[in-house]
Amino acid sequence: MPPPVMPQTPHKDDLEETWSFLESGINSVMHKLEDGVDMKHYMALYTAVHNFCTSQKAVVSNQGLQAHRGGSSAITRSLLQIAQSQEKEKQPLTVAGLITAHLLGEELYKLLGEYLSRHLEEVQQKSTAHTEEALLGFYIREWTRYTTAAKYINHLFSYLNRHWVKREIDEGKKNVYDVYTLHLVKWKDDFFEHVHSKVMDAVLSLIEKQRNGETIEQSQIKSIVDSFVSLGLDENDSKKSTLEVYRHYFQQPFIDATRKYYENESRQFVAENSVVEYMKKAEARLDEEKARVGLYLHSDVTKSLTETCLDVLVTAHSNLLRDEFQVLLNNERQEDLARMYGLLSRIKEGLDPLRGIFEKHVKKAGLAAVEKVNSEGENFEPKLYVDALLQVHSRYQSLVEEAFNGESEFVRSLDNACREFVNRNCIAQANNTKSPELLAKYTDSLLKKGSKAAEESELEEMLVQIMTVFKYIEDKDVFQKFYSKALAKRLVHVSSVSDDAETSMISKLKEACGFEYTNKLQRMFQDIQISKDLNASYKDWQDKVLDDDDRKRMTDAHFHVLGTGFWPLNPPTTAFSAPPEILKTAERFQKFYFDKHNGRKLTWLWQLCKGEMKANYIKNAKVPYTFQVSTFQMAILLLFNEAETLSYTDIEKATNLAPEVLDPNLAIFLKAKVLLASPEGGKPDPSMSFSLNYNFKNKKVKVNLNIQIKSEQKVETDDTHKTIEEDRKLLLQSAIVRIMKSRKKMRHVQLVQEVINQVKSRFPPHVIDIKKNIEALMEKDYIERLEGEEIAYIA
Repeated sequence: MPPPVMPQTPHKDDLEETWSFLESGINSVMHKLEDGVDMKHYMALYTAVHNFCTSQKAVVSNQGLQAHRGGSSAITRSLLQIAQSQEKEKQPLTVAGLITAHLLGEELYKLLGEYLSRHLEEVQQKSTAHTEEALLGFYIREWTRYTTAAKYINHLFSYLNRHWVKREIDEGKKNVYDVYTLHLVKWKDDFFEHVHSKVMDAVLSLIEKQRNGETIEQSQIKSIVDSFVSLGLDENDSKKSTLEVYRHYFQQPFIDATRKYYENESRQFVAENSVVEYMKKAEARLDEEKARVGLYLHSDVTKSLTETCLDVLVTAHSNLLRDEFQVLLNNERQEDLARMYGLLSRIKEGLDPLRGIFEKHVKKAGLAAVEKVNSEGENFEPKLYVDALLQVHSRYQSLVEEAFNGESEFVRSLDNACREFVNRNCIAQANNTKSPELLAKYTDSLLKKGSKAAEESELEEMLVQIMTVFKYIEDKDVFQKFYSKALAKRLVHVSSVSDDAETSMISKLKEACGFEYTNKLQRMFQDIQISKDLNASYKDWQDKVLDDDDRKRMTDAHFHVLGTGFWPLNPPTTAFSAPPEILKTAERFQKFYFDKHNGRKLTWLWQLCKGEMKANYIKNAKVPYTFQVSTFQMAILLLFNEAETLSYTDIEKATNLAPEVLDPNLAIFLKAKVLLASPEGGKPDPSMSFSLNYNFKNKKVKVNLNIQIKSEQKVETDDTHKTIEEDRKLLLQSAIVRIMKSRKKMRHVQLVQEVINQVKSRFPPHVIDIKKNIEALMEKDYIERLEGEEIAYIA
């Protein structure tokens, strides 16, 4: 076959011939692009556009000026010169004074637009033969072919774009676009406006099928979305695009259809299924819609789609979900609670009612746990009480972290509930300082030698748990008093499980309450360390001043010298005549100490002293028993070195102990069968006489007889509470004076509130107690009452 004959390039001044040539070429690009474009033909078309746009003359009348052939820039320069001339002569620039020839390129631009309209009218006619998915396929094919051709045609008319189109746009002409954009405008006006409704119906039908579980051609929807986005043109700037077409013609119908679909589905699903099943369904649907955006929708839809789905699936059924919350809590359905949280947390104020329900539930669980401990009787172990509090806290803290994502408001609800059941429960009802007292006693049991926490890491974990409960304790001053007394005994009796554990606990308290809270506790440790150094010096001193006989007769002793202001210890409550063996040792140390520290006073705390005695008198004992005793008990037993039997009066006279101290210690000896009483039975009394039991037996070689008596424990507890009350009075009065000294004058109500704010970190003060202390300070002339409710500081 002979090669195709190239059509002859049209005459550059002939519009009809030029357009006929161009139309034929455009038609080939538009309909036969898949067959390829001949490069020579393509360049001929490009040249025809260029030649036509550069061929015409522009004439200016009544000035006798004629522009030579050239581009638009020559005409623009001529017009600018005339405009400047008339401006100098102050002549108005009028249309009558300026006549121009054809605007270069306008004819081609107009003819191209008419061609595109005719082409799209044909496309629109063909579209009527298609429906549903077939229509989508037709739309996408035509869109793809049309926009691809538009790129080629745009290049053919690039000279028109660079000159005539650019000039028109720069001069503010409306409805003039570059050739590619013109294609889009024509598509929108002449085709899209006729078919968009049917296209969207087909798209929504596909999406509904997918929501119903059918498999669809997702790429079709993606192509439709992309075409809608491409049709968004900025009227003020053809180079910019907007999402207006997409939002109006695609997004809004899609959102409306989505709302309608899920309203119907959720209504029916709720009627036929449980709330838990509905939450699973709603959760799955929300995930599907989120994925749908990534699969074939534009990201701009995300916000409105999410809001719509949440509104229909969650907000509309929020009351139903909330009504199920208590049931899920009661049954500890953590996974379902997490699901409910995940749904309701995404809507405004969705979780607010749940936090109150959760707080009441935790409080109720805590009170029930304490009630169970209380049912064990009055003599329950502090560990049992603290463990009950911790178990409830741990269970619901885990729930908050895992089901409620550790959300701060649920943490606050948990804290509020724990604070309530820790401080106000059936055990703390009669005495609202019971919780800190029991917590301090439990801490003491952990830090004593023999604690069940065998490993250091396990003990540290227990101390962390102690601080968890401590955080909720309101009467922190009560804990401090009981803890400091217990610490004092551990240090004096050298019964701490380890110095590291003690230091760790104090550092935790310091972190929670500040330096002042633990200042005395740390000073107690310093005194113990100083005492260790002092005992070392005492030993060296003995080696220098004692001879060998004295050393053999002396008792091996260790002394603690404790500062009065830091240790919560009181002098003995009874008179006591120490046995010579002990007295000599005490006097010897006293001489050493006064030589070293002249002018100081030592008060012997006999009730805290202890020692060990060898029981050499017992028959049939392969190894002599060792009795671990208090100093009072030691004094009683040493009396039996001089006599086999002693009356109650003899013992009382020799030791000088008060009956309330003597009787319990004798009772311990009788119960352990170290001593035998005559007559037998009953509590020790003045009618009894006592003798050593030579047939004493015990499974242990070391027998601990230094056991605290319950009556002593009660007295000690009562004394501690009295000390707390006195300290609180002083704390309130110092706070009042401090505030008044700073403010000079204050209204009574303001003063009360300020005092509460200052001391609430130590304990929650009662208003009546604050008022009593204000009155007490008035009597002492620290403050005075002025007219009305005002109070003034007296300098």
